[in-house]
Parts: sequence; structure tokens; C-alpha cells
Amino acid sequence: MFVAHSPAISRRRSSALALSMLALMVLAACSDSTRADERTTYGPDVALGNGTAHTWVTLDASGTPTALGLAFTESALTGLPTMMSGVRLHFPEEGKITPFDHAEIDWNPDGHEPQPYMVPHFDFHFYQITEGQQDAITPADPDYDAKMAKAPAAEFVPTGYIQTPGGVPQMGAHWVDPTSPELNGQPFTSTFIYGSYDGTFTFMEPMMAVSYLQSKPDTTMAVKLPSRYAAPGAYPTTYSVSYDASAKEYRITLGGLVQHN
Repeated sequence: MFVAHSPAISRRRSSALALSMLALMVLAACSDSTRADERTTYGPDVALGNGTAHTWVTLDASGTPTALGLAFTESALTGLPTMMSGVRLHFPEEGKITPFDHAEIDWNPDGHEPQPYMVPHFDFHFYQITEGQQDAITPADPDYDAKMAKAPAAEFVPTGYIQTPGGVPQMGAHWVDPTSPELNGQPFTSTFIYGSYDGTFTFMEPMMAVSYLQSKPDTTMAVKLPSRYAAPGAYPTTYSVSYDASAKEYRITLGGLVQHN
């Protein structure tokens, strides 16, 4: 049914509509301003499988980093080598104000020991040492075994973590949380590992099963922290994995960065 209205009513409705539109424009402007308070910069793309990967760093309006991470295209999950392999990634210039020097994505098609991790998975390494220092972690060093076994001081050890025996060249010794689900009879999906060498923590490592990534999760998990850090910087309190359907891209994030001096 069509009902006619007087010109006065029409004018009032037009005024109300104009005010509503103005309010929406103001809200939109505020939203754009809020988004503009943060900016994300990106590292160079590198080839991974049939796709690409890159690093990124997000900063707030004052230039303080709030999150950083890795991103890779969905196509990177295909065309991967049948043997263990890895790609090294560099952060954008803004990464220099974080504790992290560079990153690596390590592909394990058959997994690796211990048993819970004997499934296809990725190790996402965020290194707190330079590439040269990482490459120097080698059995060619006569002190290699001693440096691998040397643990950081207790105050720098994340709550509840324990050092596993031995270590890996170009990585270091690995530290695990014994309460992790996969170490207590549950299937391995995602876990968070620390690495050390010669008494210093050298990397942080979210590790994720390919089957978990293929489920396209959107999950944020708390990171267990030490009582203090050996070097100043903005350290993560969470790590997360998400999938952007529009970009067909996965994101691995070290988030909730908190400055420690």
C-alpha cells in the first residue's frame, strides 16, 4: 500500500536522513583514522612451494611495533620438496627495532623426532641472532657440544620449559613445554618452542602440522614467558595462525608485543 505524506513530513524525513548519513560519514572517518593509527610493512617475497612467503611488521602511531610475523600463500602448501628444506626471510627495515633479526620457514615432509612430531609440518623460526651467528652453529666449532649443552640462566628460561637433549646445526638446542597437548597423548596441531645456544636464547618457533593449517584455523594462543629477557626489546605474549580467504593467505603472528628494557 502506498501512503502519501505531507511536504512537512517529507522535509523532516529528508533532514533526518541527511543527519543519519552525516553520522555514518563521521563514524566511517573515525574508523579510517583508527586504522590509520597502525601501519604494516612487508619484507621481500621468497619462493615457497608453488607460492610465496614474506615477513611483516605492524607498528602503532608512535612507531612502536605491536606484532610481526610471516605470511604465505595457500599455493605454498603444494609443490614442496620431498626432503627437508628451508627458506630464509628478511624483515622490512622496521624489523630492526624488534629483537628479531630474520626468520626461516623449515619444511619437514616426514616430520622429525620425537614421535609426536613425525607428521608433515612447518617450523617457523624467528631468530634473535644474525645470519652469520646462526650459520656459525656448526659441529666444525670445537666447542659445539659444550655450547649446545650450555643453558641460559634460570631467570631467562620461559616458565615450565625444559631443554631437550642435543641440538640441531644452524639452529641450536630446543626447549619444550612438557604440558603441551601433543606431549600428553593428543595429536600434534600447533606448539611453541624456544631455542638456545651457548647460554643464550636464539629463536622462538611456532611449529604447525600441515593438516592443522589445511583446516584454515583462526587461533591465538598465549606464550609462556621468562621472568626477564637478556636483551631489551618488544617481545611477544601471544602467537597465532589465521587464514585470509580473500587473499588466500596464511598468517603466523607473534603478537601482543611488550617492551622489556
